[in-house]
Amino acid sequence: MRVVFMGTPDFSVPTLTEIVSAGHEVVAVYTRAPKPAGRGQAERKSPVHEAAEAFGIPVFTPRSLKAEAEQAQFAALGAEVAVVVAYGLLLPKPILEAPEYGCLNLHGSLLPRWRGAAPIQRAIMAGDKQTGIVVMQMDEGLDTGAMGPTEIIAITPEMTAGELHDQMMRLGADLMGRALAALERGSLDFTPQPKSGETYAAKIDKAEARIDFSKSAEEVHNLIRGLSPFPGAWFEMELAGRPVRIKALRSRLSEGAGAPGALLGDELVIACGAGAVRLMQVQREGKGAMDAATFLRGAGTLPDTVT
Repeated sequence: MRVVFMGTPDFSVPTLTEIVSAGHEVVAVYTRAPKPAGRGQAERKSPVHEAAEAFGIPVFTPRSLKAEAEQAQFAALGAEVAVVVAYGLLLPKPILEAPEYGCLNLHGSLLPRWRGAAPIQRAIMAGDKQTGIVVMQMDEGLDTGAMGPTEIIAITPEMTAGELHDQMMRLGADLMGRALAALERGSLDFTPQPKSGETYAAKIDKAEARIDFSKSAEEVHNLIRGLSPFPGAWFEMELAGRPVRIKALRSRLSEGAGAPGALLGDELVIACGAGAVRLMQVQREGKGAMDAATFLRGAGTLPDTVT
């Protein structure tokens, strides 16, 4: 098929690779414009941009698709279908309607639960036991389009957002590949989303990342794994006379009770409003990720509580 691919982060790259490997004609790739990054603030191309150039595919990086000139350029590509995977720009109606078969989006949740920007993180933060990935026919709403092929994914008790992201990335590429094959055969079917069960996966706010140990251990544990590895749930601990910010990257529920924030015993077990969590992997500011034992060896005398 004649395809336009629209995506930006590393999550999108396996799907682009799958489409190219299946023999479809990717006539163009749309991705976010390069951004300054690193100490030198040199402009860095997105992972999708770099992958497209490696495949020899023309790349477009508009700041917006609202202008008529951009819409005319998109329509002139003559795509049969557009595939959208974490692109990051709003698609106006003329873009949605330009390809013969419209725009197919790969979305990381069991719609209508967790429409929006951060479905992977929100599902874990809410303690969901399962999620999924779906090929959706895009419309003008926010993740409101009809649903096509879907894969259900179990969320295990200690799974992090990073682990779920990587699993979805692999499954999603295969799912979109199968969806395009079905579309080519004329057998790709869509079903309207259920009219109930809608939730919104708002973008993660920095203020949410600070751990509130007055909440239950389960809530704290879900926050930690939902924000791991990025942006990372954090707390402060007094070390060598000064407060040090520490990210909690991996945890598990633990026995014990005490005032919220109290350190219990000689391991990184911290009391919560109900129950306790044991931190398994942390990252002290200015250092790399380390297991709890390594952190404790270098931390010196620990305080009685953390905040």
